[in-house]
Amino acid sequence: MTELLADGFSTKIARRRTPQYVTTRATAMNLLLLDVVDEILLTRVARSWEIEALQRLLDDAGAAYWVNGDEDGLEERVTPAVRDAVRQTTAEAAGLQSVGSAADHLAAAWQAADGRSPDPVRAYSESIKAVESAAHSAVQPNNVKATLGTMLGEIRNARHKFSTAIPVPAAGAPIAAVEAMMRALWEGQTSRHDGQNGTVPETLESARAGVHLAAALAQWFVSRAVARTP
Repeated sequence: MTELLADGFSTKIARRRTPQYVTTRATAMNLLLLDVVDEILLTRVARSWEIEALQRLLDDAGAAYWVNGDEDGLEERVTPAVRDAVRQTTAEAAGLQSVGSAADHLAAAWQAADGRSPDPVRAYSESIKAVESAAHSAVQPNNVKATLGTMLGEIRNARHKFSTAIPVPAAGAPIAAVEAMMRALWEGQTSRHDGQNGTVPETLESARAGVHLAAALAQWFVSRAVARTP
């Protein structure tokens, strides 16, 4: 047993002398440290000044992650303007009863797409739910089981009943751009479809694009830039 332990220890020492081993170990430790920090933030035991200090360290180090807006976890660093636009839409939606749970779904979609442990399938699904909640009262208020799919059918059959804040030529349909965005989001959900080849989960790239698309659509409905005419 002693000889085996000695051999094992010697092997570890030898490995530590190779650059590849050192790099691998450093990467693994960094990832573990990020997981620990993420968990600490989630439990909300860190004080405000500690979170501020952590954010400064992450900024100074050019880290790929930063503290999220709720200060309860890490999220992947994105362009501040994009992050702020999504936060603003979420905040506005939270104050409107007419858009249901749009704010909760959009926040969940963002976290699932850009959080420490991304979940592309959930991110895309929550994005669709955010738009369904935001658009429900304007597109299909009398259908309690409305989905993005049934809303698209409603728009297709009555395009003339919808208006948007962006003017279009007299012969054009004001709702056309919104309809195209909604359709792209709806038909892009690969995990909803199944067949003999099996389900294809969304990629992280498509999920993040879906979140951004959903945020834009939600903002249009939250701000009433899209309306149904009598």
